[in-house]
Amino acid sequence: MATAIFYTTSTGNTTEVANKIAEELGGLEVFDLSSNLDKVEQYDKVIIGASTWGDGDLNDDLDEVWDEFCELEFSGKNVALFSLGDQEGYGDTFVDALGTIYEQVNSKGANIVGFTETSDYEYDESKAEIDGKFVGLVIDEDNQDDLTDDRIKAWSEDIKGDIL
Repeated sequence: MATAIFYTTSTGNTTEVANKIAEELGGLEVFDLSSNLDKVEQYDKVIIGASTWGDGDLNDDLDEVWDEFCELEFSGKNVALFSLGDQEGYGDTFVDALGTIYEQVNSKGANIVGFTETSDYEYDESKAEIDGKFVGLVIDEDNQDDLTDDRIKAWSEDIKGDIL
């Protein structure tokens, strides 16, 4: 069963995180989702990442292909999600894009894996939090970049059984 990582980015930080995850998981293929939507359906297991932009919005690259993304079928696929956000600057919409992506892939029958704890973050609200956990890996390169590598390692180890 093939696994790949798909991401969109605005500043390049999501690209860096996607590549670190790929390395942790043994060299997975990594694709820019905005120009490779058609490839998603070729994989049985996918990791999808994007940053939250502004006040809880999808980043521009994902927003531009959102309608087509919503047409993708995820039934029977194991899906892990990750997102970047700024908990201090946007604490009331922290990683909301992750929540939006989760809602979409979940509604299309995905088996979502890789929920993470919220305890090491300080924010007010997030659409990405369900029952006290984030629906995927959350990275804050603006305020907690020193924790990024450890978070990626721990999450990658956690999802290996479901995603590889």
